Amino acid sequence: MKILLAAPRGFCAGVDRAISIVETALAKFGAPVYVRHEIVHNKHVVDRLRDRGAIFVNELNEVPEKAVAIFSAHGVPAAVYRQATSRGLVTVDATCPLVKKVHTSVRRHNEKKHRIILIGHAGHPEVIGTMGQLGAGEVLLVETVEDVAKLEVPDENALAYTTQTTLSIEETRGIIEALRLRFPNIKGPEKGDLCYATTNRQTAVKKMADHVDLLLVVGSRNSSNSNRLRELGVSLGKPSHLIDTSNDLAPQWFDGVETVGLSSGASAPESLVQEVVDWICRRYPGSQVEDFMVMEENVRFSLPEILAGTSAP
Repeated sequence: MKILLAAPRGFCAGVDRAISIVETALAKFGAPVYVRHEIVHNKHVVDRLRDRGAIFVNELNEVPEKAVAIFSAHGVPAAVYRQATSRGLVTVDATCPLVKKVHTSVRRHNEKKHRIILIGHAGHPEVIGTMGQLGAGEVLLVETVEDVAKLEVPDENALAYTTQTTLSIEETRGIIEALRLRFPNIKGPEKGDLCYATTNRQTAVKKMADHVDLLLVVGSRNSSNSNRLRELGVSLGKPSHLIDTSNDLAPQWFDGVETVGLSSGASAPESLVQEVVDWICRRYPGSQVEDFMVMEENVRFSLPEILAGTSAP
């Protein structure tokens, strides 16, 4: 059996930063610190931080007054910042800088009196946070090309669009084309605001797919970018499975398989990838493991000012 490891894979700079923020906040303020929603969409990351003293909550009213509250990498509505201030919370914002860029773009277009159209998945935390930067009805959500045809806007010449950062290139391309066709004067980035890491991982899987018989993606079920990797594999005609750990592997998947492609979502720890490699190597002694290098990433994001000078344990 040959195992090809997609590169890049796993943690992106935004996830690295978010995890470091929780660890550094614990070092600076001591336990507990409170995190609104999952810091990133990975059960194993969340469980590890919980064991170290992080308490995960759904809403800020679950956080004691004047306690430390951390906002997840997906971003939060503007009302959450106001609520935190009114309750005297010490806030640490772990929103990914690329998501912050989308928030800034939304507010900038709003100042220019543009109605915003957001391409994304309803209910996803990032979408909720982006739509929550403005008042109700100021951001219109579309999920499909069909949704574009149903849009009702006050002024077709005063529109701008943006995207959820963790979508696939394929699913946004058609929607952007439909928006530009229906609204020729709409403003927005040519390819949307997709995260570099999301795009890079999709590119690696796409190029690797030609060389494998089976694709495995390590990532949690609620991870948008991990799901997009599996869907990409399916669209390329490869049997593809999203797995949280090696415990999810099914022996029958490997029947007749000579080469396995292995990738992981941007919030999946590398240790889980290695557990999958170990499982395959135990079952198929003599298996060869090779990196399938497409590109290297060297993006780094700094910690918030409130944590400057503090080191994670």
